[in-house]
Amino acid sequence: MDLGLKGRKAILIGANASVGRHAAEILAQEGCHVALCGRTQEKVDRVVATVEAAGVTAFGEAVDASDAVALPAFIKEAAGALGGCDIFISFVSTNPGVDSDEGWQAVMNADILPLSRGIRAALPFLQQSDAGSIVTLSSTGAVEDFMGPQPYNALKAAVINYSHALAQKHAVEGIRVNCLIPGPIYTDDGPWVAIRNAMPDFYDGIVAQIPMGRMCSGEEIGKAIAFVASPACRFLTGASLVVDGAFTKRVQF
Repeated sequence: MDLGLKGRKAILIGANASVGRHAAEILAQEGCHVALCGRTQEKVDRVVATVEAAGVTAFGEAVDASDAVALPAFIKEAAGALGGCDIFISFVSTNPGVDSDEGWQAVMNADILPLSRGIRAALPFLQQSDAGSIVTLSSTGAVEDFMGPQPYNALKAAVINYSHALAQKHAVEGIRVNCLIPGPIYTDDGPWVAIRNAMPDFYDGIVAQIPMGRMCSGEEIGKAIAFVASPACRFLTGASLVVDGAFTKRVQF
């Protein structure tokens, strides 16, 4: 199936590693031009090189996504470099795992505010697209109890609500907003590598709860993101899609 991504332009925040890196590579393989940022210029440059190798335009800079001035400036510059923006996705996230003032503020600063600021900065460009698409990323920790009360789970639940409200508001402009709710994802440069090494019993216990018997791969979640973001899904908006290998046990409806 042709996803209709050839010649489209995507701006990805926090895509210099892990899930964001895989999404950038999949989008590029589908013919989408990609602009991306991350904290580390060396990692950004590696992803830019991979994107360019797919024969599309790539643009990348090292940006602190929590910077309220630098992030919108990057999005404006990226849209200029690509000649517009059809797709916007923010991958930046953190999970301190503690229920404290510092923990709540950390998730707000590194996850929620970059998402909302990024969307606001990208909207003028998405409004000029004939296939504007925003994909947000929540977590299965937002829809079922996972490791007790913690800000990451609660604020990832807020992402689902925020995404649906955005979809309702911007559908009239032809901009789609959908939220992916991934379960555990294993990439060779992602957080589960360190968890597996430091806490093998915990890691094995999580895998044992996934009926498919393994975690999602970076390529698999990248393909899911590309499909949802693509013009192939023109009538899909306001959706919250769980991608978890049946990790969650609730009935999805």
